[in-house]
Amino acid sequence: MVDPVLNLLERATNQTAAVIATIGSEQAGLPTPCADWDVESLVRHLVTQDLPHFMVSARGETPDWTSSPGALRTDWAQQFREGAQLLLGVWADADLERPVPMSGGGQGPLRLRADQQITELTVHSWDLARATAAAVDLDSTLAEHALAWSRRMLKPEFRGPDKAFDREIPVPQDSSAYDRLAGWFGRDPASK
Repeated sequence: MVDPVLNLLERATNQTAAVIATIGSEQAGLPTPCADWDVESLVRHLVTQDLPHFMVSARGETPDWTSSPGALRTDWAQQFREGAQLLLGVWADADLERPVPMSGGGQGPLRLRADQQITELTVHSWDLARATAAAVDLDSTLAEHALAWSRRMLKPEFRGPDKAFDREIPVPQDSSAYDRLAGWFGRDPASK
């Protein structure tokens, strides 16, 4: 039986692949809600940085998050799917309860790194879908999971100018899971 967190990770990779598959070459230069990247650079980040780093992380090692992005092929969705399959293979062999160092300090079970990966993929799927108006139904279970995990892990000291994350943008509590997730990660779900 597949662990629930690995099931969610597979759903997150499938969702990201589905969003990337809808992107046309004419959309490569569109801005995304993630201010540092246009569509192409965000896809490059996901495919050539996140997936390889996630594999290192899934093995319990510490990736070099400062490394430069790699080459992006012309079939972005296929390149992402190939990397995602390799990642899921590493996770299938992992001991999810193995204690590993956590990015905020201390130790925790390896499974927390899978939660971080689910969150990264879910947020960036929303970024790409919003930027390109992708006709993809985003999985609200992934957004709820990412929001619950990140509310425990994303501390105030990681937010603000020159930090990894922008300040939270308040959204009504009855907003969709993705709007609440976007706001939590400093994106304004009301803007295009």
